[in-house]
Amino acid sequence: MSPVPGRGLAKGLAVTLRTMTRRSVTAQYPDAQPELPPRTRGVIGLFEENCTVCMLCARECPDWCIYIDSHKETVPPAAPGGRERSRNVLDRFAIDFALCMYCGICIEVCPFDALFWSPEFEYAETDIHELTHERDKLREWMWTVPAPPALDPAAEEPKEVAAARKTADKLAAEQAAQAEQAPQAERPQAEPPQEGDA
Repeated sequence: MSPVPGRGLAKGLAVTLRTMTRRSVTAQYPDAQPELPPRTRGVIGLFEENCTVCMLCARECPDWCIYIDSHKETVPPAAPGGRERSRNVLDRFAIDFALCMYCGICIEVCPFDALFWSPEFEYAETDIHELTHERDKLREWMWTVPAPPALDPAAEEPKEVAAARKTADKLAAEQAAQAEQAPQAERPQAEPPQEGDA
């Protein structure tokens, strides 16, 4: 059976006529901002105070798009007679978003919760070199990081929390028992009547 000439054109026109009667679903961005899911992966924010310059994020990044520079600083002893300690001080923390594939491995491996997903997505640049954002910009994005989702109330609490609560309840019960015994011990006992008072 040979194809009918113009059949494809007729199908295309039929689709066009069907969709012409429907309401438009085009998002009018940037006039209307999109409604993003709460945990959107937009950009990576840096909470600099938690960063210990352990370099795990840079080593685990499959794209090698995280650049970290640091120097060692000697910290005086905390107590007299103690020894000096050295610690890493962050000099540069930059992420090249032209290379980043937004896999989130850096956020997952960070043991000190210094990296977070921010829902920001409006960071387009005219030059590809400007997509390397330094720590000042990464710190700004921390303000847009949403709060973590609430824990499931039906979930079982961690063993550590349960043990701490049990110890606190036991200590509170002991203190309450001691508080009850203290007023009884302080009360003067009634003196026995003397023989001549009868």
